[in-house]
Amino acid sequence: MTNLTGMEGLQAQFYQIGLVRRIDSWLHKMPHPGIVVEVSGQHVAAARWGKIRGHLDEVAVQLLPAGAIMPSPVETNVTQPDGVRSALRRVFNSVPATGAHVALLVPDPCVRVFILPFDNLPRGAADALPLLRWRLKKSVPFDVEETVVSWMRQEGRNGSLEVVASVARQSIIREYEELVESLGAHPSVVLSSTLATLPLLEDDGATLLVRLCGKMLTTVIVRGGGLCVYRSSEMRAEAASLEPQAVLDEVFPALAYYQDSWNSTVDRARLTGFGAREELFAQALSAEAGVTVGSMSATQGASRLDRAAKDLLPHGLDALAGWAMNGAA
Repeated sequence: MTNLTGMEGLQAQFYQIGLVRRIDSWLHKMPHPGIVVEVSGQHVAAARWGKIRGHLDEVAVQLLPAGAIMPSPVETNVTQPDGVRSALRRVFNSVPATGAHVALLVPDPCVRVFILPFDNLPRGAADALPLLRWRLKKSVPFDVEETVVSWMRQEGRNGSLEVVASVARQSIIREYEELVESLGAHPSVVLSSTLATLPLLEDDGATLLVRLCGKMLTTVIVRGGGLCVYRSSEMRAEAASLEPQAVLDEVFPALAYYQDSWNSTVDRARLTGFGAREELFAQALSAEAGVTVGSMSATQGASRLDRAAKDLLPHGLDALAGWAMNGAA
């Protein structure tokens, strides 16, 4: 497949997050382009990964004017297309992508993620998709028939079937695809930035990820090979002005849900996106939750990155590095 726009495209991208190890062999044939492009509310960036996994060949970042990208699941996202395109052009001058297939990472608010219990779900997309849309109909703030839906199966609590589904409004995804296409690149995979980051996390035990991007806080708990919790909230301020208690208030419901559901606690926590104030937030979380808190640079996946690639992590570019651990190279 060369162009995965539409339902097939988002279905393909979501299967690539690397959390489920026992997946059907045909899924491994999905594209894994070595160039990854991220468009966020704060910057545009691109990285080219080498043939050796975890080796960074080239990277470029350009900050965006305030308000150029307004991440939303329903409203127009690209409010200053010329400004974003100009910044992206400068990025592509350093990381050439014209004519290339790329992985495109979009802001978390564009893609809603749900973990749904099922007694049974047909294997075929034609039969499964109507059931998923019916289940999601009351959970998304837009007409579910105008969406692209992707999903994967995982083993839930007590061996039950769970389906992890991501949903996005097709018109929103096209805004981001058109930016890249206008400069001659071809997005063959579309993925939200936090989902791209997850392959950096540990495979063993349960890991809490607290990820801040601008004002959007995404809280994730992964356990072994499965996604247990996924929660996104818009905060009142960015990291420089945010109080630790505001973050704790958002994280604790996720921890409580996990503890009640799995009768267990998380083994560790990872923070990213807090910049120079990361230690302050790490100390607050460790003291209140009683868990060891570390940076993304200390994760299992980060140990497989070369030095240049590790330097991405403290600068809010963990999604680019996560893609490298996602089979991109």
